[in-house]
Amino acid sequence: MTSIGILGCAGRMGRSLIAAGIDAGATIAGGTERPGAVAIGIDLGTLAGRDPLGVAVTDDAAALFALADVVIDFTAPVAAPSHATLAAKAGKALVIGTTGLSVDQQAAIDLAASHVPVVQAANFSLGVNLLAALTRKVASILGPSQWDIEVIEMHHRHKVDAPSGTALALGRAAADGRGVDLDTVSDRVRDGHTGARVPGHIGFATLRGGDVVGEHTVLFAADGERLELTHKATDRGIFSRGAVHAALWAAGKAPGRYDMAHVLEIA
Repeated sequence: MTSIGILGCAGRMGRSLIAAGIDAGATIAGGTERPGAVAIGIDLGTLAGRDPLGVAVTDDAAALFALADVVIDFTAPVAAPSHATLAAKAGKALVIGTTGLSVDQQAAIDLAASHVPVVQAANFSLGVNLLAALTRKVASILGPSQWDIEVIEMHHRHKVDAPSGTALALGRAAADGRGVDLDTVSDRVRDGHTGARVPGHIGFATLRGGDVVGEHTVLFAADGERLELTHKATDRGIFSRGAVHAALWAAGKAPGRYDMAHVLEIA
C-alpha cells in the first residue's frame, strides 16, 4: 500500500488531501506544518474530520520524506526548492501543485526531477486537464490571423497570485497548439490607451471575489462567431482527489517531470 506524506497538512487543501488519501485507500505516513503552528501534535485524521490515524502533525519535513513513498506539496513558492531538494535526497516521488513559482524555484524542481519522479500541475482536476487538451487541439486548428484567444479566470478573494497557474497552463496549451512561445505572445495586463489588439497574441483577464473555487474559460473570437471552452469547479475535493491519484501513479515511476496528461494518459 502506497504511503503518502502531506506538506502543509493543516490548511484547507492539506485537510482535503488527508481525506482524499484515506478515501483512496492510501496510508497517510504523516504531515507537516511550519514550526510553532498550532496544529503541531494534532492527529491527522482529526484534522480531516475523520477517525484518528495515530499520526500527529510535525514540523520535520525531512523526516516526512523518509517515511513516505510519495509526498504532496501544495504549500508556497518559497518552500518549493527545499522540498524538491528533500525529495531528491530521500529518493522519494513528489507531487507539487504550488503555483506562482519563479524561474529559480522552477529550476530547483526540474533538478529534483532528474533524480526522482515529480508530478507537477497547476490544476489536478480531470476536467481542467481535458480542457487543456481541447484548448491545444482547437488552437492548432483555428489560426491566429482570424481567431483571437483570451483566457478568463475567476477565483475567491483570498487567492494571492494572478493570473492563476491554471490560466497560464491553458495559455501555454493554446500557444503550444499554435507552435509559439507563450512568453512572447502573452498580454497579461491592459490598462489605458493600449492600441489595437496584436494579432496572434493570447490575452488574460483576472477576476477575484467571493468564494469562487475556480472558473476558467478559453475564448476563441473571430469575426461573426465565438467559441468558448469553460470549466467551473464547485468543490475543492476535485483537486485533492486528483493529486492523490497522481501520487499513487507516481510511486515507483522512473525519474522525470510529469504532468496530469501523463497520469491520465491524455498526452
